[in-house]
Amino acid sequence: MDLFNSSPDAEFNLLGRDGIANYYGRIFSAKEADQYLEILLNEIEWKNDEAVIFGKKIITKRKVAWYGDEGFEYTYSNTTKSALGWTRTLVDLKKAVESKSGDTFNSCLLNLYHSGDEGMAWHSDAEKQLKKNAAIGSLSFGAPRKFCFKHKQSGERVDLLLEHGSLLMMKGRTQDNWLHRLPPSSLVKKPRVNLTFRTIAGY
Repeated sequence: MDLFNSSPDAEFNLLGRDGIANYYGRIFSAKEADQYLEILLNEIEWKNDEAVIFGKKIITKRKVAWYGDEGFEYTYSNTTKSALGWTRTLVDLKKAVESKSGDTFNSCLLNLYHSGDEGMAWHSDAEKQLKKNAAIGSLSFGAPRKFCFKHKQSGERVDLLLEHGSLLMMKGRTQDNWLHRLPPSSLVKKPRVNLTFRTIAGY
């Protein structure tokens, strides 16, 4: 299914089955989105991401940051990060996502893609620290990027375009049954910042 040309309907489940994904489209004006992008690029404590693959440490061009209510530890790709305290801007963005979605969050993983050369391979956000089946709110600022879902059993695909200042919610059993990725694109020359608001279990 290709959803590039449809108008966003936040009540519509993009996946249809075995999970829930709702795309709200742009929830900020162009001016607000530009301002948030500039703040995030300059105020977040970005670091190159690390992964351990087959025992070998890999340093990615993509940069990441991890923030939360407490110094939560979060492990993925065999590396562990400790959460920094919220900035005022991140608190404002968290409240905006919570207001739109009706969900609540206690942490946020941010990714900085400098251009379309950087992306993310197929994966699910199913780390053991995350609350089971809790909502994940994904905010995008900067260059619009294609985002893809793939059903783990059937291979069914759902593709959409994440716009500047837009919100995507993933809920229910999405992480159990679907993979997602951000494919690279040689056509994209500008940066994108993605914030994924999450809930660490037990808090």
